[in-house]
Amino acid sequence: MAKILIVDDSETLRIQLREALEEAGHSVVEGVDGADGLRVAGEHADINMIITDFNMPQMDGVTMAAKIREKPHFQTTPILMLTTEATPDIKAAGKSAGILAWIVKPLVPSKVLPAIEKVLARGS
Repeated sequence: MAKILIVDDSETLRIQLREALEEAGHSVVEGVDGADGLRVAGEHADINMIITDFNMPQMDGVTMAAKIREKPHFQTTPILMLTTEATPDIKAAGKSAGILAWIVKPLVPSKVLPAIEKVLARGS
């Protein structure tokens, strides 16, 4: 299936999402903040989707997304924002950075997985 990068400073959320994605047949790589996510993305050019938080130490998710979009092989990779932050200003900044969709926390895998599968199906 797909290789998905999860970037979130919450270890609990990364574990929950990783377990749900792996159970659905996907492989997962992780970053602990935006700077780490950027590093991991640079090491894995075969990533099919990125799911990131907004508020993180070192680098926020929108800044990370914009930097990832600069890499030619990630220009069309779907990037989803999983966050508690959903103000119009933040959403506008995210859209400019290439964020495809927003998923508002708390994480409910049974609701998030169908959305992820739908986005992945559109990209293939």
